[in-house]
Amino acid sequence: MSEEKVRNVGPAGIEIAYERLGDPAAPPVLLIMGAGGQLINWPDGLCAALADHGLHVIRFDNRDSGHSTHFDEAGTPDIPAALNGDRSTVPYELADLAADTIGLLDALDIESAHVVGASLGGMIAQTVAVDHPARVRSLTSIMSTTSDYMTPPPTVERRPPGPPPTTRELYIDRMVTAASGIDTALDAVAETAGRTWDRGWSLPGMLRQAASVIGSGDRAGKLAALKLPTLVIHGAADRTADPAAGKATADAIPGAEFVLVDGMGHNFPPRVWPELSTRIAALVHNAETNPI
Repeated sequence: MSEEKVRNVGPAGIEIAYERLGDPAAPPVLLIMGAGGQLINWPDGLCAALADHGLHVIRFDNRDSGHSTHFDEAGTPDIPAALNGDRSTVPYELADLAADTIGLLDALDIESAHVVGASLGGMIAQTVAVDHPARVRSLTSIMSTTSDYMTPPPTVERRPPGPPPTTRELYIDRMVTAASGIDTALDAVAETAGRTWDRGWSLPGMLRQAASVIGSGDRAGKLAALKLPTLVIHGAADRTADPAAGKATADAIPGAEFVLVDGMGHNFPPRVWPELSTRIAALVHNAETNPI
């Protein structure tokens, strides 16, 4: 995959970096990554497996990540204040990230797509489906939740280890530590973490992304009105978003299928790529032939 960039995207007129894989004539699958993540955090092997299932895969950097526009002039949001109702330092909301996503589809001349989101990306994907239902053919929400907060909130054991990283080495160590004890390839985690840092990882940017969910409220009521094929995937070993959050998401969407994946945490270990790609492809192809 080769990286490309589109400019003047969406209402905010931002730049978005993206990559495509697979036949452009195949059903388009748009992958939305979570807070602090980038397009490369969708593993190459998983993307290739999706393409091998006859899908046109598009992955991209959200605003404030990687090679897309960073809102550095907005500074670092005051998360505690925002949680207490003062959102004056929160520069944008989930709806703005959803509008960026629709703007990317517009720039690529794609009328509608199958939307797949992970973690915060799952929240964005849900918001895209709620706010722009005509643009979404199917929804896959992975390791995510329906609201501002995890359901239930992370325990001490599931909180990020240590203070925020300030160097490349500390960032890599943090990512490897967070993945330890889960069935994954730690060498690959370290390699991806280094690439993520080099492509423009930003703590203030990640916090601005994370702050976007504060005040967005619980989407369960709005999700209940969705009428589209939906798959909800969660890792049984997820220490960031409890599997109960995934189950609550599936329960909120009529007809949604819930899949709990053994050996998967808040990540995409290689062993789960075949199952995830097969399930997502089945949802997409079924939606193409039997739209709701």
